[in-house]
Amino acid sequence: MARTVAVIGGGYGGSAVAKALDAEADVVLIDPRDAFVNAAASLRALTRPDWAENMFFPYDTLLARGTVIRDRAVSVDPGGVALASGRRIEADYLVLASGSSYAYPAKPNADSTGEALDDLRRTHKEVAGADRVLITGAGPVGLELAGEIRDVWPDKRVTIVDPAAELLPGFEPEMRRDLHRRLDEMDIRLRLGTGLAAPPATEPGRAGTFTATTDGAEEITADIWFRAHGVRVNSGYLSDGRLTTRTPQGQVPVTDTLNVHGHDHVYAVGDITDVPETKRASYAMQHAEVVADNITAQLRGERPAAVYRAASIPMIFLPLGPHGGVGQLPGPGGPTVVPVTTVIENKGTDLFTGRFAQLFGTA
Repeated sequence: MARTVAVIGGGYGGSAVAKALDAEADVVLIDPRDAFVNAAASLRALTRPDWAENMFFPYDTLLARGTVIRDRAVSVDPGGVALASGRRIEADYLVLASGSSYAYPAKPNADSTGEALDDLRRTHKEVAGADRVLITGAGPVGLELAGEIRDVWPDKRVTIVDPAAELLPGFEPEMRRDLHRRLDEMDIRLRLGTGLAAPPATEPGRAGTFTATTDGAEEITADIWFRAHGVRVNSGYLSDGRLTTRTPQGQVPVTDTLNVHGHDHVYAVGDITDVPETKRASYAMQHAEVVADNITAQLRGERPAAVYRAASIPMIFLPLGPHGGVGQLPGPGGPTVVPVTTVIENKGTDLFTGRFAQLFGTA
């Protein structure tokens, strides 16, 4: 008799696990959205709305045998999942893959592709009519957003504010120097070591001229602003404690086989895990490989032996529009700064669209 694997969340890790186990078990993928969202592409989708549909992949092409249920998990226990609709899914194996939320436009607010595209088109028009753009947060999201805006609208004045004293701490000084040089060439203004004394009076992503004051008493006038910070782990459905106790950050403690502590049939992947590493799509997909291998072994009566080792060297591809950016990869002798051509080829050109077209069978 086929065993049931319930996967909660159809993001980077969840979709990859579901696809990998589709031939091995009865897979049930649970997600409130009607399509997989390649969030890596969302900032370009904002600046190039004619390209925006490329970031969505309908779930109906992902699985040959399994089932996708468009619903939201409200509680999980060792035997299954309770859904917002009142339905319950009994499962032999559970995979927690619900990811995290982030400020729009880095991740859409809407669960339906049509509404998400409408939001992006509306915001595109708001940005198009704004001469001065303020971004709060100089992490990868804020920097990528600035790069995409300047690539499409080279005349716009873009300013990034962040309380952090330096860009991308922990990465190689050579890469960070290159990043500063490229930002200077694009005339993207950085205000590091200072935050805003108060958030702008206008809503993020809505046009409306305002003047904001930094902690250092500098005044910045802009016509639109975006928030590029504040990740929230999507783990509220675990708050009843019926399955596990979350960390103060809302994450789930896992073993090196990515089992949720205390359960040999429950796994977690991606942002929801307490694996000590930067949360990235590429790592979530590596988690998915480990979990799929371990569940496949268990389904065949074998001992799960695949383990996950957190990356010790930080990696990044940081495009600044389709034609520029910086990057760093692990190398045999430590971190290696890669040329801009590597960033463009691996991410900048299509923002991983081709990779997911293969996964979803739409290539």
